[in-house]
Amino acid sequence: MKTVNLGIMLFDMDFSVIEISDKACSILGVEREAILNQTMEDVFAAVPVGHQLVQRTILDGMVVRNHAVSWMNDQKRYELLMDSNLLKDNEGNILGAYVIFKDVSNLRSLEEQVQRSDRLAMIGQIAAGTAHEIRNPLTSIKGFLQMFKKTLQDKGMDKEHSYTEIMLSEIDRINELVSEFLLLSKPKNISFDLVEVSTVLREILPIINNEAILHGAAVQFQSTLDVPRVVANRELLKQVFLNICKNGIEAMSSGGTLTISERVERDHDVRRVNIDIHDTGPGIPAFLVDKIFDPFFTTKENGTGLGLSVCQRIIHDIGGVIRVSSKGYGTTFTVSIPYNDQ
Repeated sequence: MKTVNLGIMLFDMDFSVIEISDKACSILGVEREAILNQTMEDVFAAVPVGHQLVQRTILDGMVVRNHAVSWMNDQKRYELLMDSNLLKDNEGNILGAYVIFKDVSNLRSLEEQVQRSDRLAMIGQIAAGTAHEIRNPLTSIKGFLQMFKKTLQDKGMDKEHSYTEIMLSEIDRINELVSEFLLLSKPKNISFDLVEVSTVLREILPIINNEAILHGAAVQFQSTLDVPRVVANRELLKQVFLNICKNGIEAMSSGGTLTISERVERDHDVRRVNIDIHDTGPGIPAFLVDKIFDPFFTTKENGTGLGLSVCQRIIHDIGGVIRVSSKGYGTTFTVSIPYNDQ
């Protein structure tokens, strides 16, 4: 149990933990002695029932094989493959149940990145080839509509004048969508320099504060001394942080708080600057967490579903990752960018 590289948990008929492996403790973020002989409901009392890793139904004989689940431990997300079954003695009497899970986070993350990159590349090619062809006729239509609008206004045809305003606003919406579409195609002539992330955040902080005021929310910025510089494009980083912060502010009801904090990760060969953006909104349902970076997926009434896809592509292009954690009481996006000590 100590040396095996698997998460193993044994339960009795009261759903109390009678044994747990070191790997399981590490993944779940618990201490062995603290949870032995405790029921799983007590161990994870702070976690909503729907988000708990193991359910009491395993004692009813529910057999699970290679079930893919996600688990959040503080800011770290694990992708697990889980097996479970009953424990029986030689006479067939049920003594309890076991759960075995393996951490496959790296494989799942790599697979998802490849799939998303392929989709974004395809969409980007379509966007680059068609965007200008869409915009050209739109420009002509908009020009004639503006002329009609003035003529109708001069003739006092208020009802028809209002129709042209609606049509013009819809054309503007199409133009905005085309602009976002173009962002999916990799921009040419992008220059990368050594950038101070703290400076980038301070430059956009007034914009974020103004957005928060409009929604009755507050913003907290927690800076860290001596944050290393990263290789990136300053304007694209601004776009990423503004998009994520705006999403967080819009997700909160009045009185919520958006917290932006900096962390420097130095672990063995890992050197990363981490920016955590945490909101106090209702959180993201577990069944939607894996979809939020997919192109065109959105929960907003007027959203395009391209914002987070573009953000992810920008960060991936500089070797970083964007992670999201949500447990039903707030959401944290972590933008993680590598840096070099030299």
